Amino acid sequence: MSQRYLFDVFGRIVSIETRSDGWAAFYIGHDGKRRRADFQIPGFIDGDQLAQYLDDLFHEDASLERPSVVPLSRGSGGGH
Repeated sequence: MSQRYLFDVFGRIVSIETRSDGWAAFYIGHDGKRRRADFQIPGFIDGDQLAQYLDDLFHEDASLERPSVVPLSRGSGGGH
């Protein structure tokens, strides 16, 4: 069963899912539609390390209003 993690990455909602070949990342639009993200997550990153990895990757997008990546859900089962 795949696992799905949801994050607020400095104002952009990102869904990350486990796949048989590693991680798959998607941007979630305001309308709920998703599209494949333009970044890769190495297979050695554990689910508990995703928020820190995203924070490190996108730290230049931080602001006073959004100083860090915020987990919205962790490791829930997923469909799609």
